[in-house]
Amino acid sequence: MNHLVRAVLYPFSLLYGVIVWIRNKFFDWGIFSSTDPGVPVISVGNLSAGGTGKTPHVEFLVNLLKDNYHIGIVSRGYGRQSAGFRLAEPQCTALDIGDEPYQLFQRHASDNVKVAVDENRVRGCRKLLELYPQTHVILLDDAFQHRWITRGLDILLTDFYHPYYKDSVLPGGRLREFRGGARRADIIIVTKSGKVLSPITRRNIEKAIHPLPHQQLFFSYIEYLDPKPLPSQKCKPRWGKTYAILMVTGIANPYPLEAILAKECNELHQLKYPDHHRFSPKDARKIKHTFQEIISHNKIIITTEKDAMRLCTPEIIDIIGDLPIFYWPIRVNLHKEDKPIYEKQILDYVRKNSRVR
Repeated sequence: MNHLVRAVLYPFSLLYGVIVWIRNKFFDWGIFSSTDPGVPVISVGNLSAGGTGKTPHVEFLVNLLKDNYHIGIVSRGYGRQSAGFRLAEPQCTALDIGDEPYQLFQRHASDNVKVAVDENRVRGCRKLLELYPQTHVILLDDAFQHRWITRGLDILLTDFYHPYYKDSVLPGGRLREFRGGARRADIIIVTKSGKVLSPITRRNIEKAIHPLPHQQLFFSYIEYLDPKPLPSQKCKPRWGKTYAILMVTGIANPYPLEAILAKECNELHQLKYPDHHRFSPKDARKIKHTFQEIISHNKIIITTEKDAMRLCTPEIIDIIGDLPIFYWPIRVNLHKEDKPIYEKQILDYVRKNSRVR
């Protein structure tokens, strides 16, 4: 967004920011009250409107806790076609519960993890605990601004390439509230940093964020796992050396995947859709046509795991199911100087506040 557009939108950004600021002050002053679910609650969220990697960071917490605790994940379920409370079950699809909750459910259906969605997170937590009273800890996905629930740890994520301290409030920028909202966080994680992070870069970001005495600042990076074929494909393509890749994404920030794929092929073609895009048969036909137009015998389609959840509907698979489509799973990790401190803070909080000792 150029400076002229930002200047024009500034009054609207200021108005929006002030409204959210007043709402937050009502919570601070006790005019609005938060509900305590009675179990430890960890919130993972951000100041910006998407794109910081919340889902893999929630999954990091799941992997850290699942062997010793029963975990409940509560999300709004953005982009789903249903409404109200919905528990993730085997017959669900991404259209029922949203792509990110569905991805978490698919990965952890066999673990001590229950996934629920509800636009009313207070109700969602209450119903989840009614159904599974053995739940030891609740993870709130994308809930930094959702202050109706008391949380013991607030984790704030910010993108390495688009940090909140360089952004402004909607609609002139991408922030959901003023930058000062970051003061509520207990933990701030700079996501999508390089696997190698120079001390100078780290110090500069620490100086810009200037964490408060009660805040811990950490840095995480993305690890790419082995590519996998789309689960519902009619054919099972093989992964190998390729010369042309069609990248299909419907996420907020596809640039990390783009950078990786550019090194994997001679030609990189792209179809980019908005975040949480619901793929239609028309989109599927465009994907197929674009792929067929690529002049190479050695070509494949690559998408993200989140997008794969939305591509695996019968009407879409009927059109593109015979194409060589892979999704590239990711996970996040923290830098070696951060990881043990972060894990200890999480484990200490849950241990001290859960029914499990």
